[in-house]
Amino acid sequence: MAQIITQRSSQPWEPAGIISGVNALNAPPVMVGFAAELMAMTRIENAAEKLGWKVFWIERLAQIAAPEPILPQRQLAEHLHGPGAVLIERLTEWQPALIIFDLGNSEIPWREWIALIKSAPATRRLPLICYGSHVAADVLTDAREAGADAVLARSKFFANIPGHLERYGRKIDPQALATDCRQSLSLRALEGLELFNRGHYFEAHEALEDAWNQDPTPGKELYRAILQVAVAYLQIERGNYNGARKMFLRLRQWIDPLPDLCRGVDVKRLREDAGEVRRRLLELGEHHLDEFDHTLFRPVVYQTGL
Repeated sequence: MAQIITQRSSQPWEPAGIISGVNALNAPPVMVGFAAELMAMTRIENAAEKLGWKVFWIERLAQIAAPEPILPQRQLAEHLHGPGAVLIERLTEWQPALIIFDLGNSEIPWREWIALIKSAPATRRLPLICYGSHVAADVLTDAREAGADAVLARSKFFANIPGHLERYGRKIDPQALATDCRQSLSLRALEGLELFNRGHYFEAHEALEDAWNQDPTPGKELYRAILQVAVAYLQIERGNYNGARKMFLRLRQWIDPLPDLCRGVDVKRLREDAGEVRRRLLELGEHHLDEFDHTLFRPVVYQTGL
């Protein structure tokens, strides 16, 4: 059976990533399912196991709710607090390869949550599919309108679970990415790194965004990852706690898939440095951000001519 991870305690499971400074390519993909029917869950787990995925089930609202919001109300959006804020933070930490909603699970506010997941910048790129009864046409329509990437009749989904997981799951080709990471940094990217290392984070963001837009290859995600770090540091300098925390949430989707060394950049070191800054940010909280030690903003380590 695939590993079942249920959030029934106050300590959520945290996969590899910026939190630990570990390359997520070394960790098995995660699938998050919002379902409660045991037989259905078992069949999905069996299919996920063949893909080498871990499965995390959320069966009811109480599993994701918290006595008090984990995130400040203005963390991701002015209206986002309570279970919705917790949900986005958890999904951002887990970075699942696929999210599945059983539209027959009345214990989950799936209409609101699908719309939230597909609109929040930190999670909208995560693939999300749903299945439901073919006779409940209005329910299937609601899921599509909420933003699901695919909505399937229950019978169709269970007729070929492995095929649907393969088709819709987020695919990262480590070999292709590793090959592309053997290329050199672009001139504009080098300008961005020099600006970053001089502490000019706004200008670094502009240069790295140009480099990202000019690059059609998978390795371009390196530039997006570094510019996300630059913006997070800039927000800390400006005293914007919520903005900085939001940028660290967004960062996961860009930095996690990268090899530890990409285009001469020490990505492993960057993960560790950014993770240390994030931990200190959370320790201080919004009202003590003025005590932040800016020497924690370490330069990006890189080599040229590789």
